[in-house]
Amino acid sequence: MQVRPLQDRVLVKRLGEETKTAGGIIIPDNHAEKPIQGEVISVGPGYRNQDGSFRALEVKAGDKVLFGKYAGTDVKVEGNDFLIMKEDDLLGVLQ
Repeated sequence: MQVRPLQDRVLVKRLGEETKTAGGIIIPDNHAEKPIQGEVISVGPGYRNQDGSFRALEVKAGDKVLFGKYAGTDVKVEGNDFLIMKEDDLLGVLQ
């Protein structure tokens, strides 16, 4: 099963967060914060302009992005966790 986001939404998979600090202390899973970095899996067609045409999104599949800690909606597809969010919720693209 594949998910195709609608309009200006993107499907993002969270990237794993480090479980060890720089000093070597291991952080247990129940105290680790949600990662705020992810990889764009798929994107919608874009914004609909007033004349009915679409303006393409700036991000594309494969981009590594930053987003807010509580941004997006968590979804589970075939046992995998994803986020669906609007492009406006993205804070930046990692280069």
